[in-house]
Amino acid sequence: MVKENLAQVEQNIQKACERAGRAREEVTLIAVGKTKPVGMLQEVYEEGVRDFGENKVQELCQKMDELPEDIRWHMIGHLQRNKVRYIVGRVALIHSVDTYRLAEEINIQAKKHGITVPILVEVNIAGEESKFGTTAEDAILLVEEISRLENVRIEGLMTIAPYVVDAEENRLYFRKIKQLSVDITSKNLHNVSMKILSMGMTGDYTVAIEEGATMVRVGTGIFGERNYDKA
Repeated sequence: MVKENLAQVEQNIQKACERAGRAREEVTLIAVGKTKPVGMLQEVYEEGVRDFGENKVQELCQKMDELPEDIRWHMIGHLQRNKVRYIVGRVALIHSVDTYRLAEEINIQAKKHGITVPILVEVNIAGEESKFGTTAEDAILLVEEISRLENVRIEGLMTIAPYVVDAEENRLYFRKIKQLSVDITSKNLHNVSMKILSMGMTGDYTVAIEEGATMVRVGTGIFGERNYDKA
């Protein structure tokens, strides 16, 4: 079933790119395997997917040890400062940086490894109390502050749009994130690129692509409903 689901997701991405006049290569599909067994992720890997996302550090590290080394891992969930040391140097991208203190800790750990860590700044674009992320109003200031850290590089923005039945309702939020990235780009900040927009999940990734997403995070659409009892 996973193969069929993945094929459908791929087809949807292709069509969304065509509607937006974009090349398929402009969008990276991140398969989000949270709570799913390694065997299911392996199945997706064998279909050619190399970008995988996890929400929890412990689960990420476990899967990282069991799956092929050429996978690009993405930390997409809320990250606590005391867990940073476990993933710095091991993940391709940290999507969920929403405070200066978290970025500062990533910088400290990056220095220990002698590397520069790519990150995204997470923006709570809809201002939902239940979600992490800086506000749209504070995002530019946060980006400016983080840009001064030597061993961290901002590669773009990430957002988790509201859960909606009709994906069209989130188009406005994706447009706002895109505009925010344009506003930040215009400031020509050192150490800051806005080449990545990580937005769109199972329910709304096609709309996100139409509005400029360069990374979409799809879990349920590929792996089916999550089983939190086993997690």
